Amino acid sequence: MKKIVFVGAGSVVFTQGLLADLVKFPELHGTHIALHDIDAERLQVAEAVARRITNGAATVTAHLDRRAALDGADFVINMVQVGGYDATVTDFEIPARYGLRQTIADTIGVGGVFRALRTFPLLDALAADIAAVCPDTLLLNYTNPMAMNVWYLSGKVRNVVGLCHSVYWTMRGLAELVSVPYEEISYVAAGVNHQAWVLRFERDGEDLYPRLDADDPELRRRVRIDMYRRLGYYPTETSEHSAEYVPWLMHHDAELDRLRIPVGEYLRVSEQNLRQYELTRDLVRNGGELDLAGTDEYAPQIIHSIVTGTPRVVYGNVVNDGLISNLPPGCVVEVPCAVDATGVRPTAIGALPPQCAALNRSYVSVNELTVRAALEGRPEHVRHALMVDPNTAASLPLEDIWRLADDLTRAHGDLLPESLRL
Repeated sequence: MKKIVFVGAGSVVFTQGLLADLVKFPELHGTHIALHDIDAERLQVAEAVARRITNGAATVTAHLDRRAALDGADFVINMVQVGGYDATVTDFEIPARYGLRQTIADTIGVGGVFRALRTFPLLDALAADIAAVCPDTLLLNYTNPMAMNVWYLSGKVRNVVGLCHSVYWTMRGLAELVSVPYEEISYVAAGVNHQAWVLRFERDGEDLYPRLDADDPELRRRVRIDMYRRLGYYPTETSEHSAEYVPWLMHHDAELDRLRIPVGEYLRVSEQNLRQYELTRDLVRNGGELDLAGTDEYAPQIIHSIVTGTPRVVYGNVVNDGLISNLPPGCVVEVPCAVDATGVRPTAIGALPPQCAALNRSYVSVNELTVRAALEGRPEHVRHALMVDPNTAASLPLEDIWRLADDLTRAHGDLLPESLRL
């Protein structure tokens, strides 16, 4: 019997979707699903949801103790958000006092850097537990900031792949936009998480990119379409995400209006997630009907392929070991990965278009300095990461960047690595 562990299972709505995806594979029936969270109420709700969804098709256990949950795991799915909603609010409100605008704040930028720094101590503890009780497990990470977290974990666990649905849903959306069934398109994308690029987009050998060139004034008012028109390649994350990874948008009122950029969007999403959790909790308590629809996430597909040998291609975030030749070795890149009984095998892409690689290198620089700050205990590298971050550097003078870093360090306090605290 295979054992799959959910770390951060109290993210109930996401757990619910993953479980629905898992149980649709008959070959995975009989699996042991071990749920872990440090929030007793959320864990209880997650367990009730899991039992309802699996309906006897899996053994379900719930654990407040992480190491007990991990013992003997074949697969570990990590989806922890350290600090929860309150920390997210801090990541938006303090930078906003300085005039720094953010949309999602979970990838790079001030929000991404401090979310990573809050997460690294948890990753240290998780890696230590894995080494002790399940060293050969495959760790499938969903926790953002994806690239920084996988980079940080890469020297601490044997097998880790970061997973994100952005490529899949981008291609679903593009297929709909050009009126071609998704099942009929073929594509290749590569780059870094939340800023990869659609390098090929075809149907039966026909290049579908020209179909995006129609003069639709509403489409032109979206960040991704604007970037495609100017760079020649479509980015694989939403316009809300894409807007804050570049230096030329967030600080300009006219650009916010022209491209309909929603400042503070993730605060609204987070509030909606809290309401959705409360709704799910109440439905479980009152015996209501749950949404049992799957979400087409990669983790269940990877597990199914490894268990059954069924070949698939997914998109994964992995260490750049010659995969993208014009991005730094050792950074974390997002590339297509073949999966079967032998495991997850990343595909070498070669060189990205130079304009795309140039933007990715700015992103990678923020990642590197943040990871090195924690690994080397160097608080100045936190400030350096913000100095080279495109949106932060374009929005704030240098002294404000350092003062902002100090303010956020004090605000997050004990959530940060001890060597980086004030």
